[in-house]
Formats: sequence, C-alpha cells, structure tokens
Amino acid sequence: MSKQVRVRFAPSPTGPLHIGGVRTALFNYLFAKKNNGVFYLRIEDTDQNRFVPGAEEYILEALNWLGIAPSETIGINEKFGPYRQSERKQLYKQYADQLINSGWAYYAFDTPEALDAHRKQHEAEGKTFIYNWHNREKLDTSLVISEEETNQRIASGADYVIRFKTPVNETLHLQDIIRGDIKFETNLLDDKVLFKSDGMPTYHLANIVDDHLMETSHVIRGEEWLPSMPLHSLLYKAFGWEAPQFAHLPLILKPIGNGKLSKRDGDKMGFPVFPLEWNDASSMTKSMGYRENGFFPEAVVNFLALLGWNDGTDQEIFTLEELCEKFDLNRVHKAGAKFDPEKNKWFNHHYLQEQSNESLAKAFASVLNEKGISTSLDLIKIVSLIKERADFVTDFWELSDYFFEAPPSYDEKAVKNWKEETPSLMQQLISVIENIGDFSSENMETIIKDWMTKNEIGIGKVMQPFRLSLVGALKGPHLFDIAEMIGKEETIRRLESAIKNI
Repeated sequence: MSKQVRVRFAPSPTGPLHIGGVRTALFNYLFAKKNNGVFYLRIEDTDQNRFVPGAEEYILEALNWLGIAPSETIGINEKFGPYRQSERKQLYKQYADQLINSGWAYYAFDTPEALDAHRKQHEAEGKTFIYNWHNREKLDTSLVISEEETNQRIASGADYVIRFKTPVNETLHLQDIIRGDIKFETNLLDDKVLFKSDGMPTYHLANIVDDHLMETSHVIRGEEWLPSMPLHSLLYKAFGWEAPQFAHLPLILKPIGNGKLSKRDGDKMGFPVFPLEWNDASSMTKSMGYRENGFFPEAVVNFLALLGWNDGTDQEIFTLEELCEKFDLNRVHKAGAKFDPEKNKWFNHHYLQEQSNESLAKAFASVLNEKGISTSLDLIKIVSLIKERADFVTDFWELSDYFFEAPPSYDEKAVKNWKEETPSLMQQLISVIENIGDFSSENMETIIKDWMTKNEIGIGKVMQPFRLSLVGALKGPHLFDIAEMIGKEETIRRLESAIKNI
C-alpha cells in the first residue's frame, strides 16, 4: 500500500452502540493493526435532532472495554481534529460552494409542502417520486431560475438546500474489496441533499470531506451503506480527490431466519445486543450489556471477529494479537453472518476457564456481597471446583450455593434414591466421619471407601444419599472436596438433617 493505512469508525451519538457497529469498529481496528496503520474515532453528530446525551461517552467506553481503543479521537492525538463533526461546521459550507461553482451541485428552494404535493401526485399515478435528472429542471432550483434571482433569494433569507447534480446516462463500475466490481446506473440515483437549510451538512458531504481531510485510506463499513457508494464515489470525482478503497461488511443476521439482528431479538431470546448496559432516559428502560451480563471482552471480540470472517482454518480461539496478525479483508464473506447466542456463551466459557482462580474469586466475592453473604470459606478453592461448569461468573452462585447454605429442600428425582435402609447407612456414615481426624478430601475418601468395602456396602447406596444430604441434589464437584470445604461439623449436621427431613 503506497500511503499509510488510516481507517475510522464514525458512529452517530444517537443511542447505545449496536453489536453490529462494534463488529465494524473491530474490523477497522484489526485492519489498521495488521497494516501498521491508524484507527481513529470520529463522532458524526451533524443530525442534532437525533443527538442523545451520554451516547458519545458510551461509545468510547465500549471501545476501551473491548481493548480496541482508537489511537486518535476527541482529546487524544488530535492530528486532524476536531474529531466531532459539529465542531467542524465551518468547514463544510466552502466545499458545498465549491461544488456549486464547479457545476456539480445546485440550490433547491422547494418547500416541504411542495415536495409533499409532488410525492402524493406521483403516488396517485402509481409512480415513485425521485428528485433527480428527469425533474430537477422542472422544480424550484437554481438550474431553472437566473443566477441573479438565486442570489436575491439567498440574500433575503429564503430557505434552501444544496443538492448534488448526479450525472446522466452513466454506468459506474466501482470496486469493493469484499464484493468486487459493483455496477450502478446514475439515472436511477436521486440528487441527494448535501447541505441543509439549518446550515449543517448532511452525512454524505461531511463524511466525504472529513474522510479526505483526515486522510482516510480505506472505508470499512456496514452493508447498509452500500447504496451510498455511488454518490460518495462521485463526490470524490467532483472534488478531484483520490477516493479511498471501500469494503462493505456483511450484515449480522437474526439467530432465527433472515433479517438484521435487532434489540428486539435480544430481548426476546435473552441475550444482549449492546456492549454495555444502556439506560434510556426518554423511555425509562434499561437494555442489557455484554459487560454487565458477565461476558469477558476477549470473548466478545473473538466471537465478533468470526461473524463474517475466518482465516481459512478451523481455528476458533484467537487472542486479539493473533486477530491483528491474521486479519484480511479478502477473507470477509459477502453473505450475512447468523448470530448464535449459544456460540457466544461457548466463547465466554472458554475465556472464563483461562482466567486465574484468584481473579475469578474476587469477582465471585462481589456476587456474594450483592447477595449479602459473608463467608470465611476459601473462594479460590471453591472457584477451582466449579468453574469448569460455568459460562459466567454469575453462574457461580447456582453452582456453589450449597457451600454457603445447607440445602433448604431436596431434589424430588434424587429423593427416589433414598431407600428404606438409607437412614441407617447415613447414621453409620456419621459415626465413621466423627472418628476421622484429618478431614482432608483425600484422607476422608480413603477411610469412607474402606468402610464401604469392608462392610460390602454398594458405593451407590452411600455416595448418592451422601451427596443429596450435602448439596440437596445430585450435582456438584467431587463429593469429598465439598465435605472438606464445609467442614466436619457442618457435614454431620447436614447428614442429620437429611435423615430427619427426607
């Protein structure tokens, strides 16, 4: 690549960052790192009507949590600042005027009422109203009225917009890194508004100007922006600028059926579609976040990286460093990638196992604290016994509640293993346990199994009721590890309670 790779993530601060946006940010980050380039964040807030307080901070916090923070953004290495479009407002008018002067754009004075009337007339005739080459010289534009009248209207404060003058009868052959050659007919395109009556540019103008001024080399964005590709390419041509290379990423699809993954899908199936929890002040609702739901950032990154991309092997577990090394836009698929919540959990399970028992014990201590449970038990040891069965730290309580509290009830299916002779056997077991001095798991297991062997007692007749007494169900890690953790007195107490209550 002849010039430095510079890619950007340019979200609008209109609410929480959707997981599809996170994937776009991730692919930009990986591409930049792979090519020793720069990944920067630009906030596109030209539509002030949709601005949501807190959204901008949310976006940056999410990227930081995921470990894919931009190297340039608001307040950080502002080489091409400002990085907030609303603060670049003074830049855009001169470029809109440049397009007017070069004949690539024109003033349009149509009122909203007049345009609405045109739309309704077309609908009545079974047609679709498109503002472009076939009617722009019949509408209220500077292409029709004189330059003198145009200037008088502007000077008198008349509302106007600036529209792009799309070429007529051209076929555009545009290159997309992922999709190859894409063909567009200019006669089917509308003349998009570039500059609004409120003095703010539209997305299209601001996006192109900023990408050029910030020396963006590649535009890697979602498939939903593909229809904007011809206009953006034409704008580069109109300005006489070299266009960046484009790559349009496939959609992230619903787990069931087609269609773009939405918040509603997550709500319905119980999984988050936002990286962080979001509190919507306007609707007083709360949306789930990956972080708050117990996902590790490494798991989210690994999972998202494989939604629409692979390295050509069967490898599924990648560190961020490995992803940066192996990522290649040529291996991004064209087809949409179906979101799989269970696979998402699978990744988190893997990364949970990779965590140290010490760090997981600290996280578990917070869970216990929220439940108002204080304990002197060795949480590091407990975590080592249960984490293999957990997908999330929040699973730890359900997997280990019996360490902290005697079972309040007993699993109905398991109780069927409690036979007529069971109380007598459990009483004998208590006698054996009372005489054990070294109550370590290994020593206890040896003594109790020797007792069963000498007395020709089947292992199932003792071990299942024993587990039921301590846990309340036939679940949990090695039984003697549980007994060691809760101690001799509590073990005997639970056996006595089971004899009495089952």
